[in-house]
Amino acid sequence: VLLALSLNGILHVSIIQGSFNYKSFGEFIEGILLHTNPFPGPNSVIVMDNCQIHKSDLVLEMIREVSVMLFVLLIE
Repeated sequence: VLLALSLNGILHVSIIQGSFNYKSFGEFIEGILLHTNPFPGPNSVIVMDNCQIHKSDLVLEMIREVSVMLFVLLIE
């Protein structure tokens, strides 16, 4: 289960069997981006940890294309 939260509640949720991979995480991001706006508008910031699938070129490009601000937390 992955979900995206905003100040107003849940933006998007994805439930799959097993673990998320690059493809399923990309599909999750596509779902989130349907509910975002260019920065600095409402729902214009995405915060993720530094999990490898979060940093795929496809995911980063999708986020850049819609002008959403991305913060990647560097957790060691």
